[in-house]
Amino acid sequence: MELDVVGLSRLQFAMTALYHFLFVPLTIGLSVLLATMETVYVMTGREVWKRMVKFWGTLFGINFVLGVATGLTMEFQFGMNWAYFSQYVGDVFGAPLAIEGLMAFFMEATFVGLFFFGWDKLSKRQHLAATWAVAMGTNLSALWILIANGWMQHPVGSDFNPETMRMEVTSFFEVLFNPVAQAKFVHTVSAGYVTAAMFMIGISAWYMLKGRHIAIARRSIAIASAFGFASALSVVVLGDESGYEANLSQKMKLATIEAMWETEPAPAAFNIVAVPNMVTRENDFAIEVPYVMGLIATRSLTEEIPGIHELVEASKDRIRQGVIAWEALQKIRSGNGDVDPAVRETFLINQHNLGYAYLLLPFAEDPLNATNEEIDAAAWSAVPNVWPMFYAFRVMVACGFFFILLTGVFFFMASSGRLEKLRTKQRWLLHVAVWSIPLPWLACEMGWFIAEYGRQPWIIEGMLPTAQAVSSLSVLEVLLTLTGFVLLYSVLLVIEVTLMIKYVKKGPDDGEVPRTPSGRTVTPMPIAAE
Repeated sequence: MELDVVGLSRLQFAMTALYHFLFVPLTIGLSVLLATMETVYVMTGREVWKRMVKFWGTLFGINFVLGVATGLTMEFQFGMNWAYFSQYVGDVFGAPLAIEGLMAFFMEATFVGLFFFGWDKLSKRQHLAATWAVAMGTNLSALWILIANGWMQHPVGSDFNPETMRMEVTSFFEVLFNPVAQAKFVHTVSAGYVTAAMFMIGISAWYMLKGRHIAIARRSIAIASAFGFASALSVVVLGDESGYEANLSQKMKLATIEAMWETEPAPAAFNIVAVPNMVTRENDFAIEVPYVMGLIATRSLTEEIPGIHELVEASKDRIRQGVIAWEALQKIRSGNGDVDPAVRETFLINQHNLGYAYLLLPFAEDPLNATNEEIDAAAWSAVPNVWPMFYAFRVMVACGFFFILLTGVFFFMASSGRLEKLRTKQRWLLHVAVWSIPLPWLACEMGWFIAEYGRQPWIIEGMLPTAQAVSSLSVLEVLLTLTGFVLLYSVLLVIEVTLMIKYVKKGPDDGEVPRTPSGRTVTPMPIAAE
């Protein structure tokens, strides 16, 4: 990636988006766990569940505030760094974002205040309703954001208007029920549930190792392991659905994820390990499992998955057709409404390839007279770097199966009444849970990297290259804002970690006397000394 205006703008948005997503999955997951625990409290009347809600709610609140603060800057960047993108997609993109703000964020922000300050002012059932409203608002917020993002991955329900040079909605129903958006939503939300479950299990395991807050820790592990085990299973299943949709609408992304350079006979093999070579455009080494990839991506034994070389050849054809659309567009734009119907017909026939003509701009001074070498270079520019895609996907998948294993073990221990044995005979498992706390964030960040980097060079798949979407800024201007964001977000990260550690060390206010693994009571040390 070159450090020009496009590269720096991409880097800035990537940095702010990945940082923002450090908070999103925990907020999504904890909101549902809080509502579930408070439901148990209202049903049973047992105060321990209320103390659990208040304690985990404190950590939720810290995370929620910083998530909101970091999310606001992302929308401002659409106008600051991606002006033409905002103008190009405003009619489509604006609706989901507006609905997210009006329906989900306002709902979430209103009821989160009732959650924190309404314990002594609302009845049990009223407060429970507020907590579930927070959870609903949080998840609805994710839905509308992912509908917008899903449209960028698979633009449906819209057409390009050559007079206004904008995308316009033709069917909001298609935008709303875009299969890519729906698959991304359930997969992302499930990942958030796993993140919260692993976070809760890890913190509770730390308490059990320290002999503190045992009653709350055991209950937290019990509910989080059940919730996390079901969610981890669903992440894998729903991830398979995302792979299937990628084969339908983003074939190049799927081919780079699998380092599949050549089209293989069906069903295609799955590369467990490979050494992709972007220079020779082949794998220097690979270990394959026969048939697996074909079953995942096509759900059949007879359908082929196209390789990178075949997709590049298809891109060359689409570039040539896009040039025809480009030429017709120039005539329409210069005709002042008086355009030969044959020209419009030519544009309509080829407009779905117009975006591919834009790929020529970095390589050809005049796309209408592009050489075969320039077309070849433009086609290969549509291939993301295979190495990071290949291994990011495998890190994410490995984490996913590890979460199934760990939450499954804790669920078994909790449901069979064996959690106490963890403190005496199987303490290593508690240590594993504590050290595993960062892994869900790693998996989530890898997932977003695959989704967004794997779409390059497109900001809207097949429609608008990223290089054509930036604002008219200088390198210095983008570099200054990028530096400012890095410094500000570093400070916010320190604040987040400091507050989380402070309140985790403080623990829930349950009045419980700490105990050693052997069961002896001990005097708690001051927080500052721990």
